[in-house]
Amino acid sequence: MQADKKILAALALTTLAGTVQAADEVVVYSSRIDELIKPVFDRYTAKTGVQVKFITDKEAPLMQRIKAEGENGVADLLITVDAGNLWQAEQMGILQPIESKVIDANIPPQYRSSSHAWTGLSLRARTIVYSTDRVKPEELSTYEALAEPNWEARLCLRSSKKVYNQSLTATLLEAHGAEKTEAIVKGWVNNLATDPFADDNAVILAVDAGQCDVGIVNTYYYGRLHQENPGLRAKLFWPNQADRGVHVNLSGVGLTKHAPHAEAAKKLVEWMTTPEAQGLFAEINQEYPANPQVAPSKEVAAWGSFKADTIPVEVAGKRQAEAIRLMDRAGWN
Repeated sequence: MQADKKILAALALTTLAGTVQAADEVVVYSSRIDELIKPVFDRYTAKTGVQVKFITDKEAPLMQRIKAEGENGVADLLITVDAGNLWQAEQMGILQPIESKVIDANIPPQYRSSSHAWTGLSLRARTIVYSTDRVKPEELSTYEALAEPNWEARLCLRSSKKVYNQSLTATLLEAHGAEKTEAIVKGWVNNLATDPFADDNAVILAVDAGQCDVGIVNTYYYGRLHQENPGLRAKLFWPNQADRGVHVNLSGVGLTKHAPHAEAAKKLVEWMTTPEAQGLFAEINQEYPANPQVAPSKEVAAWGSFKADTIPVEVAGKRQAEAIRLMDRAGWN
């Protein structure tokens, strides 16, 4: 009888443990569109049984929502694009450090917060796109050279209001200082063929259509357009290969300050830095894996390799306000 009671108790504990495990979940607030993130979460759920619930919105409303929810918050993780946004979330006090040897081993330090508040998940290069009809690759060299007079009325840019351009300008500030960076940005503005566009797709299509000869865009926009139209008469060029390298930014994730499922969320983040998840990210998003041990997709690899800027991406956040003021002074709308 005593043995039967022990068996029943053991079964009850096993059942309870199973119930608790089945109830495990992670809640994610994400500024990435559903189709770019859902397959990753689905794979994790299939692998572990942990449910990943997520809502998508723009980064600013999501960060404000986390702040407003405070100790009653339901989100465990914030996923967003650009180190500038992640740095801002860190400054708002809505993230807590993730101390993880797994993450540190998988993601290079320049793609992580120095305080461990966030880590990169995938990378995108913000590089030059040029018309194969009107520009020879040997005419191109650096971001800075696009400010020279020979590119007058030939350059297209996205609005300065987008964080991607603010981050690029912030890294120029880090590399050159304020005076030289302002001269570069003013040169870009003087060389514009038309008013700045609302998005990178429009820049690429303007180059393809002959409205301008060169532009600056994130690589994954090019990848998606090229998949739709393999005959695109625009091509990517890797600038600054003789000096600091191509500007690289990222999409990344941070653990919220009041995460209800902090340990489960940490495990999800760790998994997202592994080769299995990194390969999935790269294939779906047409981005580069943040884990250097993982190869990019065939489409991305076909663009060729490049030397990336080693400036820590958190500089994009630290100098963001300075960059915005400089862009405004230079007349970049």
